[in-house]
Amino acid sequence: MLSLQPTSATPLVTQIVEGLAAQIDEGALRAGTKVPSIRQFAHAHQVSVFTVVEAFDRLVAQGYLVSRPHSGFFVRKRATPGTPVAAAASGPQGFDSMWYLRKIFEHRHLGIKAGCGWLPGDWLFEDGLRRALRHLAADDADLGGYGDPKGYPPLRQHIAEAFAEQEVQVHPGQVLLTQGSSQALDLAVRRLVRPGDAVLVDDPGYANLLFALRYQGAQLLGVPRTPQGWDLAALESLLTAHRPKVFFTQPRLHSPTGSVASLAQLHRVLQLAEKHDLTIVENDIYADLDPEPRPSLASLDQLSRVLTIGSYSKTISPNIRVGFLLGHPDLVEDLAQLKMISGLTSAEFGERLAHGALTEGRWRKHLKALRERLAGAHQQAAQRLMDLGFELFHEPKAGMFLWARHPALPDPVALSNEAAEQDIMLGPGHLFMADLQPTPWMRFNVAFCGDERLFGFLARALSPAGS
Repeated sequence: MLSLQPTSATPLVTQIVEGLAAQIDEGALRAGTKVPSIRQFAHAHQVSVFTVVEAFDRLVAQGYLVSRPHSGFFVRKRATPGTPVAAAASGPQGFDSMWYLRKIFEHRHLGIKAGCGWLPGDWLFEDGLRRALRHLAADDADLGGYGDPKGYPPLRQHIAEAFAEQEVQVHPGQVLLTQGSSQALDLAVRRLVRPGDAVLVDDPGYANLLFALRYQGAQLLGVPRTPQGWDLAALESLLTAHRPKVFFTQPRLHSPTGSVASLAQLHRVLQLAEKHDLTIVENDIYADLDPEPRPSLASLDQLSRVLTIGSYSKTISPNIRVGFLLGHPDLVEDLAQLKMISGLTSAEFGERLAHGALTEGRWRKHLKALRERLAGAHQQAAQRLMDLGFELFHEPKAGMFLWARHPALPDPVALSNEAAEQDIMLGPGHLFMADLQPTPWMRFNVAFCGDERLFGFLARALSPAGS
């Protein structure tokens, strides 16, 4: 039995995680021991089943417990007693990035997804996708076989032409289609990073990428974000001190802050890359949400030192899982080989659908309407958050995200747990930090901030009496 303190400032979930972890580390619970079921534990300690589920899930993610179907939870045999298996990826309250990666999708059923990283289905290009699907069904095209290892050639040609409009001179052979941007990032991590390598990342940064790098064994060096881009003095200091070879970054409509790097900042980063022999992986997956035509690192560098990544998940549909990367021909060939090793080819069926949606004539009109809708959502969400006393890191008025904090919320983890019980998904900020340390910041997806229940919940939680 654990001695839980309901009145403590430490959340009950954290108390359970830390208490059971200590018992396992100290040998009070030996490897192979079955722990009480979720309902038994909840009843014995007078806590909610949801609280126990969250605690057990984190203990599984940290390597303390293992879940066996139809049998329950058991203490896991640990390679190094006293050292959590996932310590390198563990957060201050037992949250870790793998937990986030699972829960963000397990909680996709929650009614208000204010912390998620995608758009509502009716904001996407559903009509264009349906028209492309009907056209593909009526076509006599051969849908058998594995397709081209680099992806559907007409779509690669279309992407090359689209980048030419952005003044990036690229051949279709330099375009590699992937299973969403996640696979593109994974390929880049596996090709460019070795265990123990020092790697530069945005801080805060793209949560899925940070997890992939930790899993690869990289040493993450956080480059602080500013509303104008990066803290360039900190970037130069890190380059000099650690001599990293790769910088994974998101200059435009950055997740989670929404910030956009200025042209002067882009030029300076490329100067530093040249000076320090640095490869830059530009995660530009929100480019189509940007209402302003602006240079990218890829256009300024012409894919000499820059590998750029894009996706149609945010604008057409995440279900088709179509992303892409562009880079120097030699690097793209290496990445194509890695893609074949792990999955042969990407799914040409989805790539054909994406190509059909992009070329059926309504794509530009859809993007214009989507950008306008997001701009309106930004204005409303920003005002509502400020009315509640939140401070905004930046007001991009474009893209999906606002990064905000409240003086009454030094660490919003407990609030996020409580929100989930109220059918609301929030985005606690430390999940986006390079070191996973506590932060008062939170990510809000403006597309899901139109529901009064969200602001009613926040108002109650922030009232002197609490909720």
